[in-house]
Amino acid sequence: MASLKSIKKRIVSVKNTRQITKAMKMVSAAKLRRAQENVVAARPYAKKLGEVLQSLAGNQEGDLHPLLEKREAKKLLLVVVTSDRGLCGGFNSNLCKAGDRYIKEKQASYEQISVMTIGRKGNEFFKSRYTIHKNYSNILAKPNYQTAAMIAQEIIDGFVAGEYDQVELLYNSFRTVMSQDITFQQLLPVLAETAAAVEETPVEYIYEPSVAELLAEILPKNIEVQIFKSMLESVAGEHGARMTAMDSASKNASEMIGKLTLQYNRARQAAITTELMEIISGSESIKG
Repeated sequence: MASLKSIKKRIVSVKNTRQITKAMKMVSAAKLRRAQENVVAARPYAKKLGEVLQSLAGNQEGDLHPLLEKREAKKLLLVVVTSDRGLCGGFNSNLCKAGDRYIKEKQASYEQISVMTIGRKGNEFFKSRYTIHKNYSNILAKPNYQTAAMIAQEIIDGFVAGEYDQVELLYNSFRTVMSQDITFQQLLPVLAETAAAVEETPVEYIYEPSVAELLAEILPKNIEVQIFKSMLESVAGEHGARMTAMDSASKNASEMIGKLTLQYNRARQAAITTELMEIISGSESIKG
């Protein structure tokens, strides 16, 4: 049986750990509210922008913009959005494993597959497995639209230059505090559905300026918005996952403290009983 001193030391250590996990849970809970508000605010805009884009591009003959160009897909770029920090359960590992499975499934169909990572955890996972096209770390503490626009412009430039023929976005979509959905989304080429598929009753519009000029503005903007939304979704999901993980860790620490306290009391009782037996034995030997 472990000594009283070692058990007491473990109890103190677990209590200190519990204080840390409780503090991390409170911090994530405070940050989650703002992150969730940002996601809820961004979703309607991103959805409506997509609808406008589909309305513009649907049923138009020919490729009115390079981002609508359909090529033979030989080079794939997978953009993976993870967090910069850990201690959030399976938030990053589940996403990275899904990305790894996706790449392995697609390897036979593409001549080249490269990865762009947004977040340090994704880079740590993929850098030893695949070619990292570019990594962006330490930008998710306070995600801003300017950073998303910069990343989007780099992706657009690479697509137009022919560095890759297809771009897929992988991120954790925030659903609830306790759950996130692993989401794959094709960024490029932009999929233009027909007007009939977009709305039940197609409406003809007269555009001023021309459709081509509007697409030149809206297509890059749509990529920027989708990247920014994925960053917001990931940040909200990260805080929710960390809050859940730290709550579970705090409960486990409390259970461990209870078990160690019981073990300590039993060891202390055994030590006292042993001392009493020694005293009684000594007393009996003196009397004898």
